[in-house]
Amino acid sequence: MATDLVAPLAASDVAPIQRRTLRLLFVTQIIGGIGVTIGVTVGALLAADIAGTAVAGLASSAAVVGGALLAVPVTRLMTARGRRPGLVVAYLTGAAGGALVVLAAVTRWVPLLFLGMLLFGGGSAANLQARYTAVDLAAPARRGRQLSLIVWATTLGAVAAPNFATLADRTTSGWGLPPLAGPFAFSAVALVLAAGAILALLRPDPLLTARRLATAATPATPVLAPAPTVRRGAGMRAAWSVVCTRPAARLGIVAVAVGHLVMVAVMVMTPVRLHEWHDDADVLRVVGLVLSLHIAGMYALAPLAGWLTDRVGRRAVILGGVGLLLAACAVAGTAGHHTARLSVGLFLLGLGWSGTMVAGSTLLSESVPVGVRPSVQGLSDLTMGLAGAGAGAVSGFVVEVAGYPVLTGLAAVAVVPLVTLALRPVPVGAPDKED
Repeated sequence: MATDLVAPLAASDVAPIQRRTLRLLFVTQIIGGIGVTIGVTVGALLAADIAGTAVAGLASSAAVVGGALLAVPVTRLMTARGRRPGLVVAYLTGAAGGALVVLAAVTRWVPLLFLGMLLFGGGSAANLQARYTAVDLAAPARRGRQLSLIVWATTLGAVAAPNFATLADRTTSGWGLPPLAGPFAFSAVALVLAAGAILALLRPDPLLTARRLATAATPATPVLAPAPTVRRGAGMRAAWSVVCTRPAARLGIVAVAVGHLVMVAVMVMTPVRLHEWHDDADVLRVVGLVLSLHIAGMYALAPLAGWLTDRVGRRAVILGGVGLLLAACAVAGTAGHHTARLSVGLFLLGLGWSGTMVAGSTLLSESVPVGVRPSVQGLSDLTMGLAGAGAGAVSGFVVEVAGYPVLTGLAAVAVVPLVTLALRPVPVGAPDKED
Protein backbone atom coordinates (compact mmCIF):
# COMPACT_ATOMS: atom_id res chain seq x y z
CA MET A 1 0.00 0.00 0.00
CA ALA A 2 2.90 2.34 0.69
CA THR A 3 4.00 1.95 -2.92
CA ASP A 4 0.72 3.47 -4.05
CA LEU A 5 1.39 6.54 -1.95
CA VAL A 6 4.90 7.45 -3.10
CA ALA A 7 5.82 5.75 -6.39
CA PRO A 8 6.11 8.11 -9.40
CA LEU A 9 3.68 7.47 -12.22
CA ALA A 10 3.68 8.86 -15.74
CA ALA A 11 0.39 10.44 -16.85
CA SER A 12 0.40 8.25 -19.95
CA ASP A 13 0.09 5.20 -17.70
CA VAL A 14 -3.32 6.23 -16.37
CA ALA A 15 -5.37 4.74 -19.24
CA PRO A 16 -3.79 1.25 -18.97
CA ILE A 17 -4.31 1.33 -15.20
CA GLN A 18 -7.98 2.16 -15.73
CA ARG A 19 -8.42 -0.69 -18.19
CA ARG A 20 -6.86 -3.17 -15.76
CA THR A 21 -8.99 -1.79 -12.93
CA LEU A 22 -12.20 -2.20 -14.93
CA ARG A 23 -11.36 -5.78 -15.90
CA LEU A 24 -10.60 -6.69 -12.29
CA LEU A 25 -13.73 -4.99 -10.95
CA PHE A 26 -15.88 -6.68 -13.58
CA VAL A 27 -14.66 -10.14 -12.53
CA THR A 28 -14.81 -9.49 -8.78
CA GLN A 29 -18.27 -7.96 -9.15
CA ILE A 30 -19.49 -11.22 -10.69
CA ILE A 31 -17.86 -13.27 -7.92
CA GLY A 32 -19.10 -10.94 -5.20
CA GLY A 33 -22.55 -10.78 -6.78
CA ILE A 34 -22.78 -14.56 -6.71
CA GLY A 35 -21.64 -14.60 -3.09
CA VAL A 36 -24.18 -12.02 -1.96
CA THR A 37 -27.11 -13.33 -4.00
CA ILE A 38 -26.62 -16.96 -2.91
CA GLY A 39 -27.14 -15.86 0.68
CA VAL A 40 -30.00 -13.50 -0.10
CA THR A 41 -31.75 -16.30 -2.02
CA VAL A 42 -32.10 -18.49 1.07
CA GLY A 43 -31.72 -15.97 3.90
CA ALA A 44 -35.41 -15.53 4.63
CA LEU A 45 -36.03 -19.28 4.34
CA LEU A 46 -33.25 -20.05 6.83
CA ALA A 47 -34.51 -17.37 9.21
CA ALA A 48 -38.02 -18.80 9.00
CA ASP A 49 -36.68 -22.26 9.81
CA ILE A 50 -34.66 -21.09 12.82
CA ALA A 51 -36.67 -18.16 14.20
CA GLY A 52 -40.14 -18.52 12.67
CA THR A 53 -41.99 -17.00 9.75
CA ALA A 54 -42.98 -13.86 11.66
CA VAL A 55 -39.40 -12.57 11.75
CA ALA A 56 -38.12 -14.10 8.51
CA GLY A 57 -38.19 -10.78 6.68
CA LEU A 58 -35.99 -9.18 9.31
CA ALA A 59 -33.05 -11.31 8.17
CA SER A 60 -32.93 -9.60 4.78
CA SER A 61 -33.48 -6.24 6.45
CA ALA A 62 -30.52 -6.91 8.74
CA ALA A 63 -28.28 -7.50 5.71
CA VAL A 64 -29.49 -4.27 4.09
CA VAL A 65 -28.93 -2.23 7.25
CA GLY A 66 -25.57 -3.88 7.80
CA GLY A 67 -24.42 -2.97 4.32
CA ALA A 68 -25.54 0.62 4.80
CA LEU A 69 -23.86 1.02 8.19
CA LEU A 70 -20.64 -0.64 7.06
CA ALA A 71 -20.30 2.00 4.35
CA VAL A 72 -19.23 4.48 7.06
CA PRO A 73 -16.06 2.74 8.36
CA VAL A 74 -15.23 1.35 4.92
CA THR A 75 -15.23 4.77 3.28
CA ARG A 76 -13.21 6.24 6.15
CA LEU A 77 -10.62 3.54 5.50
CA MET A 78 -10.71 4.32 1.79
CA THR A 79 -10.22 8.02 2.50
CA ALA A 80 -7.12 7.26 4.56
CA ARG A 81 -5.62 4.29 2.67
CA GLY A 82 -7.30 3.95 -0.73
CA ARG A 83 -9.89 1.74 -2.40
CA ARG A 84 -8.05 -1.57 -2.05
CA PRO A 85 -8.05 -1.93 1.75
CA GLY A 86 -11.62 -0.68 1.97
CA LEU A 87 -12.95 -3.19 -0.55
CA VAL A 88 -10.95 -6.01 1.05
CA VAL A 89 -12.32 -5.23 4.52
CA ALA A 90 -15.89 -5.05 3.20
CA TYR A 91 -15.64 -8.38 1.38
CA LEU A 92 -14.01 -10.09 4.36
CA THR A 93 -16.67 -8.71 6.70
CA GLY A 94 -19.32 -10.21 4.44
CA ALA A 95 -17.44 -13.52 4.46
CA ALA A 96 -17.28 -13.48 8.26
CA GLY A 97 -21.01 -12.82 8.34
CA GLY A 98 -21.64 -15.80 6.07
CA ALA A 99 -19.56 -18.02 8.37
CA LEU A 100 -21.55 -16.83 11.41
CA VAL A 101 -24.82 -17.61 9.63
CA VAL A 102 -23.57 -21.16 9.00
CA LEU A 103 -22.69 -21.46 12.69
CA ALA A 104 -26.11 -20.10 13.61
CA ALA A 105 -27.76 -22.71 11.39
CA VAL A 106 -25.81 -25.45 13.19
CA THR A 107 -26.50 -24.13 16.70
CA ARG A 108 -29.96 -22.68 15.87
CA TRP A 109 -29.08 -19.60 17.89
CA VAL A 110 -31.24 -16.71 16.65
CA PRO A 111 -29.08 -13.76 17.87
CA LEU A 112 -26.07 -15.22 16.07
CA LEU A 113 -28.15 -15.52 12.89
CA PHE A 114 -29.03 -11.84 12.87
CA LEU A 115 -25.49 -10.79 13.76
CA GLY A 116 -24.26 -12.88 10.86
CA MET A 117 -26.78 -11.33 8.47
CA LEU A 118 -25.80 -7.85 9.67
CA LEU A 119 -22.14 -8.53 8.86
CA PHE A 120 -23.10 -10.34 5.65
CA GLY A 121 -24.21 -6.95 4.34
CA GLY A 122 -20.50 -6.19 3.93
CA GLY A 123 -20.58 -8.04 0.62
CA SER A 124 -23.27 -5.68 -0.64
CA ALA A 125 -21.29 -2.69 0.61
CA ALA A 126 -18.24 -3.85 -1.37
CA ASN A 127 -20.29 -4.38 -4.53
CA LEU A 128 -21.76 -0.89 -4.22
CA GLN A 129 -18.38 0.75 -3.63
CA ALA A 130 -16.96 -1.03 -6.67
CA ARG A 131 -19.04 1.17 -8.98
CA TYR A 132 -17.35 4.26 -7.54
CA THR A 133 -13.92 2.67 -7.87
CA ALA A 134 -14.61 2.34 -11.59
CA VAL A 135 -14.77 6.13 -12.10
CA ASP A 136 -11.75 7.25 -10.04
CA LEU A 137 -9.57 7.30 -13.16
CA ALA A 138 -12.26 7.41 -15.84
CA ALA A 139 -12.18 10.12 -18.48
CA PRO A 140 -15.08 12.57 -17.96
CA ALA A 141 -16.71 11.58 -21.26
CA ARG A 142 -16.79 7.90 -20.26
CA ARG A 143 -17.60 7.98 -16.56
CA GLY A 144 -21.23 6.98 -16.96
CA ARG A 145 -20.46 4.05 -19.23
CA GLN A 146 -17.65 2.70 -17.10
CA LEU A 147 -19.66 2.96 -13.88
CA SER A 148 -22.64 1.29 -15.54
CA LEU A 149 -20.42 -1.55 -16.79
CA ILE A 150 -19.67 -2.52 -13.19
CA VAL A 151 -23.35 -2.22 -12.26
CA TRP A 152 -24.20 -4.46 -15.22
CA ALA A 153 -21.71 -7.10 -14.09
CA THR A 154 -23.95 -7.63 -11.07
CA THR A 155 -26.53 -9.09 -13.46
CA LEU A 156 -24.31 -12.04 -14.26
CA GLY A 157 -23.82 -12.88 -10.61
CA ALA A 158 -27.49 -12.39 -9.75
CA VAL A 159 -28.65 -14.65 -12.58
CA ALA A 160 -26.18 -17.44 -11.78
CA ALA A 161 -26.52 -17.35 -7.99
CA PRO A 162 -29.86 -19.17 -7.51
CA ASN A 163 -28.47 -22.19 -9.37
CA PHE A 164 -25.36 -22.11 -7.19
CA ALA A 165 -27.58 -21.98 -4.10
CA THR A 166 -29.18 -25.30 -4.99
CA LEU A 167 -25.81 -26.87 -5.83
CA ALA A 168 -24.29 -25.59 -2.59
CA ASP A 169 -27.11 -26.98 -0.49
CA ARG A 170 -26.80 -30.42 -2.11
CA THR A 171 -23.01 -30.43 -1.84
CA THR A 172 -22.79 -29.47 1.84
CA SER A 173 -25.56 -31.80 2.94
CA GLY A 174 -22.92 -34.54 2.86
CA TRP A 175 -20.68 -32.50 5.14
CA GLY A 176 -23.13 -32.61 8.03
CA LEU A 177 -24.39 -29.04 7.59
CA PRO A 178 -28.12 -28.48 8.10
CA PRO A 179 -30.35 -27.55 5.14
CA LEU A 180 -29.94 -23.98 3.79
CA ALA A 181 -26.60 -23.50 5.57
CA GLY A 182 -24.53 -24.61 2.58
CA PRO A 183 -25.29 -21.55 0.40
CA PHE A 184 -23.87 -19.27 3.08
CA ALA A 185 -20.71 -21.41 3.25
CA PHE A 186 -20.32 -20.95 -0.50
CA SER A 187 -21.05 -17.23 -0.09
CA ALA A 188 -18.21 -16.90 2.41
CA VAL A 189 -15.79 -18.65 0.05
CA ALA A 190 -16.83 -16.45 -2.90
CA LEU A 191 -16.40 -13.25 -0.88
CA VAL A 192 -12.97 -14.37 0.32
CA LEU A 193 -11.97 -15.01 -3.32
CA ALA A 194 -13.14 -11.53 -4.30
CA ALA A 195 -11.17 -10.00 -1.41
CA GLY A 196 -8.04 -11.93 -2.39
CA ALA A 197 -8.27 -10.80 -6.00
CA ILE A 198 -8.67 -7.16 -4.98
CA LEU A 199 -5.79 -7.35 -2.50
CA ALA A 200 -3.43 -8.95 -5.00
CA LEU A 201 -4.36 -7.19 -8.23
CA LEU A 202 -5.80 -3.73 -7.55
CA ARG A 203 -2.40 -2.06 -7.92
CA PRO A 204 -1.78 0.82 -8.12
CA ASP A 205 -4.77 1.94 -6.13
CA PRO A 206 -7.10 3.97 -8.43
CA LEU A 207 -8.16 6.45 -5.74
CA LEU A 208 -4.60 7.21 -4.66
CA THR A 209 -3.60 7.54 -8.30
CA ALA A 210 -6.48 9.97 -8.87
CA ARG A 211 -5.27 12.06 -5.95
CA ARG A 212 -1.79 12.28 -7.41
CA LEU A 213 -3.30 13.28 -10.73
CA ALA A 214 -5.43 15.97 -9.09
CA THR A 215 -2.48 17.46 -7.20
CA ALA A 216 0.10 17.46 -10.01
CA ALA A 217 2.13 20.63 -9.85
CA THR A 218 1.23 21.93 -13.34
CA PRO A 219 -0.64 20.63 -16.39
CA ALA A 220 2.71 20.05 -18.06
CA THR A 221 4.07 17.91 -15.23
CA PRO A 222 5.12 14.61 -16.86
CA VAL A 223 5.05 12.63 -13.61
CA LEU A 224 2.17 12.59 -11.18
CA ALA A 225 2.89 13.87 -7.70
CA PRO A 226 2.81 11.63 -4.64
CA ALA A 227 -0.65 11.17 -3.22
CA PRO A 228 -1.57 14.00 -0.84
CA THR A 229 -2.05 13.38 2.83
CA VAL A 230 -5.76 13.35 3.56
CA ARG A 231 -6.71 15.51 6.49
CA ARG A 232 -8.06 13.82 9.58
CA GLY A 233 -11.78 14.00 10.14
CA ALA A 234 -12.73 13.54 6.50
CA GLY A 235 -15.69 11.42 7.57
CA MET A 236 -19.46 11.72 7.44
CA ARG A 237 -19.49 15.23 8.91
CA ALA A 238 -17.08 16.51 6.30
CA ALA A 239 -19.02 14.66 3.60
CA TRP A 240 -22.27 16.25 4.74
CA SER A 241 -20.69 19.71 4.65
CA VAL A 242 -19.46 19.14 1.10
CA VAL A 243 -22.84 17.86 -0.10
CA CYS A 244 -24.67 20.82 1.47
CA THR A 245 -22.53 23.35 -0.41
CA ARG A 246 -22.66 21.67 -3.85
CA PRO A 247 -25.95 21.56 -5.77
CA ALA A 248 -24.71 18.87 -8.14
CA ALA A 249 -23.68 16.64 -5.24
CA ARG A 250 -27.06 17.15 -3.58
CA LEU A 251 -28.83 16.14 -6.77
CA GLY A 252 -26.65 13.05 -7.14
CA ILE A 253 -27.19 11.79 -3.60
CA VAL A 254 -30.95 12.49 -3.64
CA ALA A 255 -31.34 10.80 -7.04
CA VAL A 256 -29.71 7.60 -5.76
CA ALA A 257 -31.66 7.59 -2.47
CA VAL A 258 -35.09 8.45 -3.87
CA GLY A 259 -34.78 6.04 -6.78
CA HIS A 260 -33.88 3.26 -4.36
CA LEU A 261 -36.67 4.19 -1.93
CA VAL A 262 -39.36 4.08 -4.62
CA MET A 263 -38.02 0.86 -6.11
CA VAL A 264 -37.88 -0.99 -2.78
CA ALA A 265 -41.27 0.27 -1.58
CA VAL A 266 -43.10 -1.05 -4.64
CA MET A 267 -40.98 -4.12 -5.31
CA VAL A 268 -41.11 -5.74 -1.86
CA MET A 269 -44.92 -5.74 -1.74
CA THR A 270 -45.47 -6.95 -5.30
CA PRO A 271 -45.29 -10.65 -4.30
CA VAL A 272 -47.99 -9.97 -1.70
CA ARG A 273 -50.10 -8.29 -4.36
CA LEU A 274 -49.66 -11.27 -6.72
CA HIS A 275 -50.68 -13.66 -3.97
CA GLU A 276 -54.10 -11.98 -3.85
CA TRP A 277 -55.18 -13.71 -7.08
CA HIS A 278 -52.69 -16.57 -7.50
CA ASP A 279 -52.95 -19.67 -5.34
CA ASP A 280 -50.06 -21.22 -3.44
CA ALA A 281 -49.29 -23.66 -6.25
CA ASP A 282 -48.65 -20.90 -8.82
CA VAL A 283 -47.60 -17.84 -6.86
CA LEU A 284 -43.89 -18.68 -6.54
CA ARG A 285 -43.56 -19.31 -10.27
CA VAL A 286 -45.39 -16.07 -11.12
CA VAL A 287 -43.42 -14.04 -8.59
CA GLY A 288 -40.19 -15.43 -10.04
CA LEU A 289 -41.12 -14.35 -13.55
CA VAL A 290 -42.26 -10.88 -12.51
CA LEU A 291 -39.20 -10.21 -10.37
CA SER A 292 -36.91 -11.54 -13.10
CA LEU A 293 -38.28 -8.88 -15.43
CA HIS A 294 -37.77 -6.33 -12.68
CA ILE A 295 -34.13 -7.34 -12.16
CA ALA A 296 -33.57 -7.25 -15.92
CA GLY A 297 -34.80 -3.66 -15.90
CA MET A 298 -32.46 -2.80 -13.03
CA TYR A 299 -29.22 -4.29 -14.32
CA ALA A 300 -29.38 -5.67 -17.84
CA LEU A 301 -29.84 -2.25 -19.48
CA ALA A 302 -27.44 -0.39 -17.16
CA PRO A 303 -24.90 0.08 -20.01
CA LEU A 304 -27.59 1.93 -21.96
CA ALA A 305 -28.19 4.19 -18.97
CA GLY A 306 -24.44 4.80 -18.77
CA TRP A 307 -24.18 5.62 -22.47
CA LEU A 308 -27.06 8.07 -22.21
CA THR A 309 -25.51 9.60 -19.08
CA ASP A 310 -22.38 10.45 -21.06
CA ARG A 311 -24.27 11.33 -24.24
CA VAL A 312 -27.14 13.55 -23.08
CA GLY A 313 -26.02 14.48 -19.58
CA ARG A 314 -26.42 13.40 -15.97
CA ARG A 315 -29.41 15.55 -15.12
CA ALA A 316 -31.32 14.53 -18.26
CA VAL A 317 -30.95 10.82 -17.41
CA ILE A 318 -32.00 11.47 -13.81
CA LEU A 319 -35.16 13.17 -15.09
CA GLY A 320 -35.71 10.27 -17.47
CA GLY A 321 -35.37 7.87 -14.55
CA VAL A 322 -37.90 9.93 -12.61
CA GLY A 323 -40.33 9.71 -15.52
CA LEU A 324 -39.92 5.93 -15.64
CA LEU A 325 -40.47 5.63 -11.87
CA LEU A 326 -43.69 7.66 -12.14
CA ALA A 327 -44.84 5.56 -15.10
CA ALA A 328 -44.04 2.40 -13.14
CA CYS A 329 -46.11 3.55 -10.18
CA ALA A 330 -49.01 4.44 -12.47
CA VAL A 331 -48.94 1.13 -14.37
CA ALA A 332 -48.42 -1.09 -11.32
CA GLY A 333 -50.93 0.81 -9.22
CA THR A 334 -53.69 0.52 -11.82
CA ALA A 335 -52.89 -3.02 -12.96
CA GLY A 336 -55.58 -4.56 -10.80
CA HIS A 337 -55.44 -8.35 -11.13
CA HIS A 338 -53.63 -8.30 -14.47
CA THR A 339 -50.27 -10.01 -14.06
CA ALA A 340 -48.92 -8.94 -17.45
CA ARG A 341 -49.57 -5.27 -16.76
CA LEU A 342 -48.05 -5.54 -13.29
CA SER A 343 -44.97 -7.13 -14.89
CA VAL A 344 -44.64 -4.13 -17.21
CA GLY A 345 -44.85 -1.84 -14.20
CA LEU A 346 -42.08 -3.72 -12.39
CA PHE A 347 -39.89 -3.66 -15.51
CA LEU A 348 -40.33 0.11 -15.76
CA LEU A 349 -39.56 0.37 -12.05
CA GLY A 350 -36.23 -1.36 -12.65
CA LEU A 351 -35.41 0.92 -15.57
CA GLY A 352 -36.17 4.01 -13.50
CA TRP A 353 -33.94 2.76 -10.69
CA SER A 354 -31.13 2.12 -13.16
CA GLY A 355 -31.33 5.64 -14.57
CA THR A 356 -31.28 7.37 -11.19
CA MET A 357 -28.58 5.04 -9.83
CA VAL A 358 -26.13 5.32 -12.75
CA ALA A 359 -26.59 9.02 -13.48
CA GLY A 360 -26.84 10.01 -9.81
CA SER A 361 -23.71 8.05 -8.83
CA THR A 362 -21.75 9.51 -11.76
CA LEU A 363 -22.83 13.07 -10.97
CA LEU A 364 -22.05 12.66 -7.28
CA SER A 365 -18.56 11.27 -7.94
CA GLU A 366 -17.48 14.07 -10.26
CA SER A 367 -19.01 16.87 -8.18
CA VAL A 368 -16.87 16.58 -5.05
CA PRO A 369 -13.14 16.96 -4.34
CA VAL A 370 -11.11 13.78 -4.59
CA GLY A 371 -9.95 14.16 -0.98
CA VAL A 372 -13.44 13.61 0.45
CA ARG A 373 -14.91 11.61 -2.41
CA PRO A 374 -14.99 8.22 -0.62
CA SER A 375 -16.71 9.76 2.40
CA VAL A 376 -19.34 11.43 0.25
CA GLN A 377 -19.91 8.18 -1.64
CA GLY A 378 -20.22 6.35 1.68
CA LEU A 379 -22.76 8.91 2.83
CA SER A 380 -24.70 8.24 -0.37
CA ASP A 381 -24.70 4.48 0.17
CA LEU A 382 -25.69 4.93 3.81
CA THR A 383 -28.58 7.20 2.82
CA MET A 384 -29.64 4.83 0.05
CA GLY A 385 -29.56 1.78 2.32
CA LEU A 386 -31.50 3.41 5.13
CA ALA A 387 -34.04 4.80 2.66
CA GLY A 388 -34.57 1.34 1.20
CA ALA A 389 -34.81 -0.31 4.62
CA GLY A 390 -37.31 2.31 5.79
CA ALA A 391 -39.38 1.96 2.63
CA GLY A 392 -39.49 -1.81 3.00
CA ALA A 393 -40.58 -1.54 6.63
CA VAL A 394 -43.35 1.01 5.98
CA SER A 395 -44.67 -0.51 2.76
CA GLY A 396 -46.17 -3.53 4.49
CA PHE A 397 -48.11 -1.33 6.89
CA VAL A 398 -49.40 0.84 4.02
CA VAL A 399 -50.60 -2.18 2.04
CA GLU A 400 -52.24 -3.67 5.13
CA VAL A 401 -54.13 -0.44 5.93
CA ALA A 402 -54.81 1.11 2.52
CA GLY A 403 -53.82 -1.34 -0.23
CA TYR A 404 -51.22 -1.70 -2.96
CA PRO A 405 -52.56 1.12 -5.23
CA VAL A 406 -52.19 3.61 -2.38
CA LEU A 407 -48.62 2.42 -1.84
CA THR A 408 -47.73 3.11 -5.47
CA GLY A 409 -49.36 6.55 -5.20
CA LEU A 410 -47.30 7.43 -2.12
CA ALA A 411 -44.18 6.15 -3.87
CA ALA A 412 -44.91 8.51 -6.77
CA VAL A 413 -45.32 11.43 -4.34
CA ALA A 414 -41.89 10.61 -2.85
CA VAL A 415 -40.34 11.48 -6.22
CA VAL A 416 -41.42 15.14 -5.97
CA PRO A 417 -38.31 16.40 -4.06
CA LEU A 418 -36.08 14.79 -6.68
CA VAL A 419 -38.02 16.48 -9.51
CA THR A 420 -37.60 19.84 -7.75
CA LEU A 421 -33.84 19.42 -7.46
CA ALA A 422 -33.38 18.01 -10.96
CA LEU A 423 -35.18 20.94 -12.61
CA ARG A 424 -32.82 23.47 -11.04
CA PRO A 425 -29.65 24.49 -12.91
CA VAL A 426 -26.79 22.28 -11.68
CA PRO A 427 -23.36 23.79 -12.38
CA VAL A 428 -20.60 21.20 -12.49
CA GLY A 429 -17.07 22.56 -12.23
CA ALA A 430 -13.69 21.11 -11.38
CA PRO A 431 -14.03 20.59 -7.63
CA ASP A 432 -10.42 19.61 -7.04
CA LYS A 433 -9.16 22.82 -8.61
CA GLU A 434 -11.80 24.91 -6.82
CA ASP A 435 -10.69 23.55 -3.46
